[in-house]
Amino acid sequence: MLLQFLQTYKNPILHTTLSLSLTFLFLFFKIPSFFLYGLHTYIQPDNTSQNGARAAIRRPDSSEPNSSSNNNNVSSELRKRVKSKSKDKDKFEFDENNAQIFRLKLDNNHVQSRLYFDEYNTAFTLSFVFLSCLLLQFYFGESSSGVLENGVFVPVLLGLMGVLTLFISLAKASFEKSASRRSEKQLSVLVGAVGFLVGLVICFEIVPLFLDFNFGLIGGFERFIVAVLMGCLSGFLFMPGLKNARAFWIGTDQLRSNLPMIYCGWFARMILYANSMLIMFTALLWINPFSEILVNNNNDDGKGAHVASEIGDAERLVGNVGMSSSDFNKLRLWCLLLSGLLQIMALRPNLQMYLNEALLSWYQRLHASKVPDLDFSRAKVFLHNHYICLVVVQLFAPPILVLLFVGLSQIDSSSFQNIESVCSLLPCSVFVKEVALFLAWWVVFVWAIFTSGSLVLYRRGILYVS
Repeated sequence: MLLQFLQTYKNPILHTTLSLSLTFLFLFFKIPSFFLYGLHTYIQPDNTSQNGARAAIRRPDSSEPNSSSNNNNVSSELRKRVKSKSKDKDKFEFDENNAQIFRLKLDNNHVQSRLYFDEYNTAFTLSFVFLSCLLLQFYFGESSSGVLENGVFVPVLLGLMGVLTLFISLAKASFEKSASRRSEKQLSVLVGAVGFLVGLVICFEIVPLFLDFNFGLIGGFERFIVAVLMGCLSGFLFMPGLKNARAFWIGTDQLRSNLPMIYCGWFARMILYANSMLIMFTALLWINPFSEILVNNNNDDGKGAHVASEIGDAERLVGNVGMSSSDFNKLRLWCLLLSGLLQIMALRPNLQMYLNEALLSWYQRLHASKVPDLDFSRAKVFLHNHYICLVVVQLFAPPILVLLFVGLSQIDSSSFQNIESVCSLLPCSVFVKEVALFLAWWVVFVWAIFTSGSLVLYRRGILYVS
């Protein structure tokens, strides 16, 4: 009896065992924080006194033990400064101790003490557990058996939980009070509204004309839900796209600063360039004027080549040259998969460039005038150090969303036909496969638009890094 039970439900048992084992290993060995180990952050101390360097920025509720003596010392120091300024008005002595900056290497304790570490830890663990269970399902799953027997519900639930967790984390990070400017928050809301309108237009009108997606079996209410998801993704990914563009601009030394401690090395720079080009190429693969050029619609390859050789008009070559439709679909899936993996590989260089942006601000303020005002750079160094895990969530979410949606789109649709309660409400095979694939493309497309558009504005001098 026990052997028969294990034989029947071996797939869900394997999925559950793998999920619990990977979760335990990730938490025990602290793999999410180890992924950020070794990044260099910076601390710019406040004005130094005889007691040494103070913290860069102190919280308002922090109080020192001897407050009365400290107040007396501060008042005496202020009197000395006023006297010295009255005596030597024309003479200025720059104190180099006030301009120093320290570089620290992040370790597990530093990373775990930052805000939004729990959100990053949960998203990281859920995402990689889902991908592992999905690979297990591809190799050991049996589409002919039921949902409980083949264990397909485990990666589906993990994938939906991962998507929901990333959506909530992105929403919280987008409206964090001090993490971004108010104008950026307003623009993200505006971009989200525009994305929702564009989603309505795409889902109800332009899909058969310009995009290679088939929503024919999906009703109006389901298309409205897809448009809402498109608007949310557009708004949530706006500020991460700006940060990604700034990281690319600094990492590839487009500023021509010639400061090796700021920009990336040659290997990380190659990853940034390859990631940017692959994302733009992948975003174009579902647009029909571009995709039709790469697909050969003729069944007889020799006949298509003969027609292409005889016709001189370049427009007549569309549909007569290129690869087969099945090979082209595989190419698009592989490009989506590689774009997500390359973005994960580019995550550490992008985070380092985000931290180096504060170093660049300190350097610019230090050499801006004879009397440098370092308060702005001091605040920026503190904020970039304080919200490092928030930026990790924002830059980690797009590639993981692409991988999650691509994984959900590749699950065998015949497994969902046994779920009568769900399939009576939604066309499961189309909704899971087509919508998930469309949302994966939409994440890549929006990311390419935000990144390339910001880089154009940086190149034209409309935006600048400070």
